[in-house]
Amino acid sequence: MKRMYAVGRSVVIAVVFAAASFAAIAQPEGAPPRTALKVCADPNALPASNEKQEGFENKIAKVFADSLGLPLEFYWFPQRFKFLRNSLKKENPDGSYKCDLVMSVPERFDMAATTEPYYRSTWAMVYVKGRGLDDIHTPEDLVNLPEERKKKLRIGLYDRGPATDWAFKHGLFDNMVPYQHQTADLSDYPGRIIDQDLVQGKIDLTFEWGPIAGYMSKKIKDVELVVIPMKSEPGIKFDFTFSMAVRYGEKEWKQQVNELIEKHREDISRIFAEYGVPLLEVDIGKQAASGDDDGADDDDGPAPADDNGQAGAGEAGAAAQ
Repeated sequence: MKRMYAVGRSVVIAVVFAAASFAAIAQPEGAPPRTALKVCADPNALPASNEKQEGFENKIAKVFADSLGLPLEFYWFPQRFKFLRNSLKKENPDGSYKCDLVMSVPERFDMAATTEPYYRSTWAMVYVKGRGLDDIHTPEDLVNLPEERKKKLRIGLYDRGPATDWAFKHGLFDNMVPYQHQTADLSDYPGRIIDQDLVQGKIDLTFEWGPIAGYMSKKIKDVELVVIPMKSEPGIKFDFTFSMAVRYGEKEWKQQVNELIEKHREDISRIFAEYGVPLLEVDIGKQAASGDDDGADDDDGPAPADDNGQAGAGEAGAAAQ
């Protein structure tokens, strides 16, 4: 009986010690134990994040914090204004950092150390059901519309990005109603084209980053939105893959985040499904190009996802605008 008690007590002690160690590891040498999961996030970038913690990045961060047994803290900063310099790389007076994890950066991001990719999505074509476009089921259907119908279309397009290139390539540029891809107005938000102009009938059709389009299709109740994912084609890339980011030199912390991603892939997929995000298969096990801990410290803002546009940390929708 005493032996059974001793074995049981040893197991309990081992479990408690392991849990405490898991929460405390991944610290740079000499750093104090991690007391919270501190995440860098945009305060107004739904569906990714907002101050009310309603975005999918907020929800995934909560899963990670619970798994670590740590409280969750967000450090808010608009991703459009030198985001990394003012969040992940910004120090407090005591030498600690404002935050330790960015939830979404492009996999070829080179201004921080990136984890394994955790999601991949694509741009989408969006229109309101019942307004004369219900026979469009693919991008090819749009391109092949009779000229009389096509020339009447008002297509909302950002001033740059893959959808704009695609419209030009397929003879739809004259239908363009232009929108600035990102403004300095802090009240501006992803999906404003859909929410403000598509629903109100100011435009007939638009193209939006898939997570934003999917989120809007669930959020908007007055009309039904049709969301058609786009496929990349030669010279025009619509799909983008995202990782998470930590500071260069924090190898153990990056490995711990990789383990959290792998452990919670089902939770991550469930959260994306709740937001209507169109997901594509991720090449799991292929470390991002910036996975090494050698990297430039120069941070002048978000790095380009590719030649088609800019990708911001936090607001994945900027990936192709």
